[in-house]
Amino acid sequence: MASDETTHEAGPTDGSQASPNGHHDGHGTGYWYHGDKTAIQRRLRRIEGQIRGLQRMVDDDEYCIDILTQISASTKGLQAVALNLLEGHIAHCVAEAQVNGDAAEAEGKVKEATDAVARLLRT
Repeated sequence: MASDETTHEAGPTDGSQASPNGHHDGHGTGYWYHGDKTAIQRRLRRIEGQIRGLQRMVDDDEYCIDILTQISASTKGLQAVALNLLEGHIAHCVAEAQVNGDAAEAEGKVKEATDAVARLLRT
């Protein structure tokens, strides 16, 4: 998830693609998950379908425990996507900053990861 602050920086001059918060992977393809984008989108569409199903269940006055079971399944699906993104952030973004020898950037990437974990645990 994005932080509460939004930065408006000029795009990179090396031909790579920047995100709205100024981060980029240096390869012109967006973030590291670009190659996994189709799989991530497929999972999110499945979760979206589950949410629509929940709305129908409420509309149809389904049994509350059945609705809660489906909420749990949807939540677990979102958590799985979040963990996949977090794992990739550590494996790619943090590791790249460390390989580049930029201790401050690596520390910042680790802080982003720990902040994301904290947000996930609060929910």
